[in-house]
Amino acid sequence: MQIVSVKKEIYVYRYLNYITAMFESFFPKPKLFFITLLAWVFIVVSFYYLFGKNLAGYIGFDLAEENQTVIGLGYFITPDFLWFDVYYLVATFIFYFFWSYYSPHKWQRWSILGSSLLILMAYLTVQVSVVINAWYGPFYNDVQKALNGNGEVTATDLYEHLAVFCIIVFPYIVFVPLKLFFTSHYVFRWRNAMNDYYLEKWSQVRKVEGASQRIQEDTMRFSGIMQGLGVAMVDSVMTLISFLPVLSALSVHIEEMPLVGSIPYPLVTLAIVWSIFGTFLLIFAGIKLPGLEFKNQRVEAAFRKELVYGEDNKDRAEPVSLVELFNNVRRNYFKIYFHYAYFNLVRYLYLQADNIIVYIFIIPTIVSGRITLGIMNQILRAFGQVASSFQFLVNSWTTIIDLISIYKRLQAFEASISGGQLPKIDRDFIERQGLED
Repeated sequence: MQIVSVKKEIYVYRYLNYITAMFESFFPKPKLFFITLLAWVFIVVSFYYLFGKNLAGYIGFDLAEENQTVIGLGYFITPDFLWFDVYYLVATFIFYFFWSYYSPHKWQRWSILGSSLLILMAYLTVQVSVVINAWYGPFYNDVQKALNGNGEVTATDLYEHLAVFCIIVFPYIVFVPLKLFFTSHYVFRWRNAMNDYYLEKWSQVRKVEGASQRIQEDTMRFSGIMQGLGVAMVDSVMTLISFLPVLSALSVHIEEMPLVGSIPYPLVTLAIVWSIFGTFLLIFAGIKLPGLEFKNQRVEAAFRKELVYGEDNKDRAEPVSLVELFNNVRRNYFKIYFHYAYFNLVRYLYLQADNIIVYIFIIPTIVSGRITLGIMNQILRAFGQVASSFQFLVNSWTTIIDLISIYKRLQAFEASISGGQLPKIDRDFIERQGLED
C-alpha cells in the first residue's frame, strides 16, 4: 500500500510539473503564482463584502441601501458600479506590482494585466445583461396591459421601452468587439511565449515525433483553447455572481413547486441541482472521448510522418506500410464516431430538456395568477443565465476533450525538457527512427 501511495505521489508531482511547464512561458513561477492568486482573490473578495461598504463611504462613494437595478445607461455611473470598478483596479495593480518586484517576467503585462482586463470586460458585458433583465419586467408588464385592450398602455409607451433597450445595449455593442479584438492579441502573445520557450529548448525536444507540428500547431491550439475556456469560465462566474441575487429575489414569487413542494430559494435550488445533474451526465457519457481524440492525433501523425519520409527516401512510404497506418486511422475514427453518437444523443437530450425544465416547475404559479408576464420573463431569463453558468462543463466538454488531447501531445515536450520519461508511443518512435538524445 505504501509503494502504491508513493507511486501516486510521484505521478501527481510529475503531472503538476508538466502543467506548470506549459504555463511557465507566459506566467511567472506558475505554481506559486496561481496559489498567491487564489489567496489574493479570497482576501479581496472577503474584504469587499465585509468592509467594502464602509471603505466606500469613507472615500466618498454613497452606495445604495437596497440593491435595486437602475434601468438605463445611468446604471453604469451609479456609485455601486463605479466603486466596484475602482476596487477591482486597485486590487489588480497591487497584485501586479508585487509580482513585478518579486519575479519579473517578460510577459507579465499580458499574463497579469491582460488577464485582468479580460475579466473586467467579461464583468461589464454581464452587467449589461443584468440591466436588460431588469428591463424585461416593466416592458412585458406593459405588454400584458396592452393586450387587455383597455387603452391603459399606448403604442408610444411601448416604443419608449424599445428606445430604452437600444440605449442599454449600446455598451454591449462597444464592449464585445473590443473584447474580441483584445482576446485575439492576448491569444497570440501566449502562443508567442510558448513558441519562444520551446524553440530555446529545441535540442531537447526535436527527437519527439512531430516536434515541428507540435510547436507550430499545438502551441497555437493550446493557447487558444486555454484562453477560450478561461474567458468562458470567467463569464460563467461573473454571470453567476450577478444573476444569483436576481434569481434569489425572484424566488419569493414561487411559493410551491411540483414534486418538491415548498423549499427555500426554489429557483436557485432547481438551477443548481439541474446543472449538477447535467454535468455529471455528460462527463459519464463522454469519459472515453479524450483518450480517443489523443490517439487520433497520434495515428494521424504517424501516417503523415511516413508520407513525409517517403518524399525524400524511396525506401519509405511503401504501399503496405501506408495501408496499415491508414487502417489505424480508419479504426480510430470509427471508434470516435460511435462514442460521439451516444454522447451527442445524451447531450442534446439534456439541452432540449433544459429549455422546458423551469416551465415545468413554475406552471402552477403561472396558472394561479401570482406573477405577471414581466416577472415570468425575468424568471426565465435569470434562471437560464444561472443554469448556463453552472453548466460550464456541459457546454465546454467537447472543447475540454480537445484540450486534453493537445496537453497529452505537449506532455512529451515537457518530459524531454524536465528529463522525465517519455510516453511509450514516443519512445517507440525514437527507437524506430534510431534517434539519440
